[in-house]
Amino acid sequence: MKALIICSGSVEDYSYYKKYFEGAKAVICVDGGAKHLRKFEVVPDVLIGDFDSISYEDFEYYKSMNVEIKKCPTKKDMTDTEIAVNYSIDKGFKEIVIIGGIGTRIDHSLANILLLKQMLDRGIKGTIVNEKNEITLIRDRIKVDKEKDFNITLLPLTNVVEGITTKGLCYRLNCEDIEMGSSRGVSNEFKDESAEVSIRDGILIVIKSKD
Repeated sequence: MKALIICSGSVEDYSYYKKYFEGAKAVICVDGGAKHLRKFEVVPDVLIGDFDSISYEDFEYYKSMNVEIKKCPTKKDMTDTEIAVNYSIDKGFKEIVIIGGIGTRIDHSLANILLLKQMLDRGIKGTIVNEKNEITLIRDRIKVDKEKDFNITLLPLTNVVEGITTKGLCYRLNCEDIEMGSSRGVSNEFKDESAEVSIRDGILIVIKSKD
């Protein structure tokens, strides 16, 4: 089952995200993400947050729609997004897609990307997306479909990722190791309609992105 978590980060082309809503069994709104959901014309299953960034109008609108509201303390040990991730996992979702998780605040953006590690550790397929990036983590293998103008980047999240092998990319790796901090895996090009990436050990950040 797939859950969508909608945060308050950057969203520009609302039509782009239609494919992610397809098949989603729950839509979870995080605080100021309500501004995006209203433009998506979607009523969430639950509204989560300390509500320091949601507008009064958006809050009252979803309250009038009888949306479940989970109020979090302003002073807490985790972000509203992490609370939403934990809520989704507790509800039994095995796939989580975060929309609006990347924005102008690099600290929030990086924290949300690193939440993918928490999901990976708990057996959840986690992805953060915007119009120009699709980010996930792997411990084993992944297949990535080609999209127009998109490249693929592979970045180690552990000190070393061992045994990286790729297929369907212009610059191929054959059971090779890359250390954290290396830019070797940045901006590879698709050669085929899909690419496969597998690793022997470590955690790899896989990013499909375009300018």
